[in-house]
Amino acid sequence: MAKKKKATLQYIEPIGGRVLVLKDEPKRETKGGIALPDAAEIPTITGRIVTISRQVHYDDELPLRNYDKVLFHPKDAVPVDFESDNQLFVVPVEDIVAVFRKDKPEDFD
Repeated sequence: MAKKKKATLQYIEPIGGRVLVLKDEPKRETKGGIALPDAAEIPTITGRIVTISRQVHYDDELPLRNYDKVLFHPKDAVPVDFESDNQLFVVPVEDIVAVFRKDKPEDFD
């Protein structure tokens, strides 16, 4: 009897007001070279948006786009078990507290 080949996931699409974020590696030392213990990790973390939901894409009030670097609170972030060394999280847009930009938006003058 032939074994069924396990289907591998190729793409994750967040649903509703959510985005898929690739979490940055936690910093292990300060700019001055001081090593930080694991317990010193701040609960708000940064990452890069990999995919946004259709709802977020079509919402002009949300300035979130693919590849944006964001600061988010991980409380309601759902880890995605996609690969063994995975750092992917589905994050509600309400938990994204900031977007990093190179320039200030023009409409903020």
